[in-house]
Amino acid sequence: MKKSLLLPLALPLVISFWLRSAFAWVDTIFASLLHSDIDGAIGDASIAAIGLTLPLDFLLTAFWVGTSNGVTSRLAAAIGANRSDEVEQIKKSTHKIILGLCFFAILTAVAIWMSAEHLGLDATVAKQFKIYATVMMLGSAFTSFWSILPDSLVKAHHDTRSTMWAGLWSSLTNLTLNALFLFVFEWGIFGIAFSTVLGRIAGFIYATTRARYHEVKRQQATTIHVPGTSPNPVRKILWLAIPSSITFVLMGVETFAINGILKDTADSVASLAAWSIFDRTTRFLMMPIIAASVAMLPLIARLNAQGKSADIRFELFAGMRAAMIYVIAFVTPIVYFVGPKIASGLSDSAATQAATQDVIFLAPLAILCLAPFLLSRATFDGLQRPRPGLITAAIRTFGCVIPLAIYGAHNYAAYNLSQIQAVSLGYLAGLMLSSLGFWVYTRQSLIRRQNR
Repeated sequence: MKKSLLLPLALPLVISFWLRSAFAWVDTIFASLLHSDIDGAIGDASIAAIGLTLPLDFLLTAFWVGTSNGVTSRLAAAIGANRSDEVEQIKKSTHKIILGLCFFAILTAVAIWMSAEHLGLDATVAKQFKIYATVMMLGSAFTSFWSILPDSLVKAHHDTRSTMWAGLWSSLTNLTLNALFLFVFEWGIFGIAFSTVLGRIAGFIYATTRARYHEVKRQQATTIHVPGTSPNPVRKILWLAIPSSITFVLMGVETFAINGILKDTADSVASLAAWSIFDRTTRFLMMPIIAASVAMLPLIARLNAQGKSADIRFELFAGMRAAMIYVIAFVTPIVYFVGPKIASGLSDSAATQAATQDVIFLAPLAILCLAPFLLSRATFDGLQRPRPGLITAAIRTFGCVIPLAIYGAHNYAAYNLSQIQAVSLGYLAGLMLSSLGFWVYTRQSLIRRQNR
């Protein structure tokens, strides 16, 4: 029986992504413990503020991932061709792109600080959002964006283990500082955000150290230096980075839109907190499928270069089968048994607990709906055809997810549902329609490709 190459390639990434995602829960867990002398228990409001920040943080993460993909690809090609001058050129060009990203993050932080209290949010939520989101955006400008270059260098040298360790060091530092800032210094949500920012510095230092090690080793081992540089290096990096970034940006737009819908519901604090918990749960449990899609891209690119169209279809279907087994055998039981404990453990009020109970059990369906889209998009990216993934992402966001979520918010009573349930089901329906359509298109495209 033929064995899939995808699953062994994805396993190290699954471990890495899962560790990072697990520690991403730290902020939410610590936020649930917050208390104010004036407002009393503010855990729900703080979780809601973190949920409101997620799409903004996801936007900056999209820029980070897209830029890193472009830089990694260019560096790997230059290193493979022994073009040392081009490697140095790419490093300098990356710094220019990073400066642009930092400027954008600072502007975003200023905009949040000035407008948070004028967005129609609950007063406590607005206050917590203003502090948490501003610190997180500034943190991206002064810490996380600068890790793009060392992280890309490490991956270009095929050292994915160091990528995993950098993430682990960041997460452990975040956990330690969270406890220190919250329980010793009593800095509240500022301390939670600040510990995340400082935690990223630990990963940056580790990645930088490993990148320098690999670069020194490369320079010492290289006996033939091929001269020459690349024209328009910044443009070439962005040509690879922008399609990947836009796809992730659109996913962030969906979450931002859902938050906008929920802030106008009858009990906005409970709804926003419940969606934040649901969103965080879904992202955490989705990590193995995201890892598989990341591993899919270079695998498909290699098979495409070798003209193995049948193997491309085989790997795509192997990935989808593995995703279905994972959701049915692992995700569903975990959510069924642990979901109620998550709802009660992270909720201050009965309203938030009830709202979370209404949506937490939808997480397996959300992951199952996302799997075909992620694997299909990675397949087209590997085939050097990013346009189908971008078009489908745009249709999914603006033609399916947002309209159906709005429909749910206005027609929940007709279906005897709570507003949070109706909005979440509209979101899932949008995911399902777009993913199934993209899956059918991908399958037909690969059949046509194989029959040529």
